[in-house]
Amino acid sequence: MTDGRLRAGTAAASALLLAALAGCGGAPGGDGARGGSLTVFAAASLTEVFTGLGERFEEETGSTVEFSFAGSSDLARQIADGAPADVFASADAPTMDEVAEGGFADGDPEVFARNVLRIAVPPGNPAGVEDFADLAGDGVTVAVCAPEVPCGAAAEELMEATGVRIGAASQEEDVKAALTRVRLGEVDAALVYETDVRSADGDVEGIGIEGAEEAANDYPIVPLASSGDPGLAREWVDFVLSEEGAGALTDAGFRPASEP
Repeated sequence: MTDGRLRAGTAAASALLLAALAGCGGAPGGDGARGGSLTVFAAASLTEVFTGLGERFEEETGSTVEFSFAGSSDLARQIADGAPADVFASADAPTMDEVAEGGFADGDPEVFARNVLRIAVPPGNPAGVEDFADLAGDGVTVAVCAPEVPCGAAAEELMEATGVRIGAASQEEDVKAALTRVRLGEVDAALVYETDVRSADGDVEGIGIEGAEEAANDYPIVPLASSGDPGLAREWVDFVLSEEGAGALTDAGFRPASEP
């Protein structure tokens, strides 16, 4: 065989091998990459950690992940109205129950993390807030989540448990909006999640709340029955529930699902 024919034969064999690998999902670095796209509806408090996990998931699967972050109750309404999504992750169980009982879930929701409320104040704490009771003080302006949003429902539960009634200056559509009010210096304090204080990167200071664990929110996740790629949706849920997912959630300040 001439050198030219040898080179041509080698190139053809290489092309066939690459095609076979691609067909089997075994391209170099793919580790079983399958492609596809995924739309995840997730509570606003999951923004940072899910964005990071999404990047890892894309690298490991070759898929594309799009997120819609908002208040859980708003996302649940969108799902009920037929919005296209593959997975739903809620910041509380009651909102997830509405989705599951409406027949929109593909299987049983699984709790993957917990979160507790914390007081966020501007750097230096100008209003001198020291504890939860101080939020009811004269002249202290506070931002909370609206009652229908999980962080707002948790705030209501905490007020009932402590007997402290806060006259909120604003009720926000999700926890990130409440946090933004503090970051901009528009209020003296806000009731947000522990994870939101951590994600603010020093733009706010956090103050613990005695008894906040009693109003902790469980975070459930489930593939949706309307998913265009049920297999990929299940892969994402399994990824969030995996050791890698749990580690990222812990690093972000979430508590393990089993922790009281």
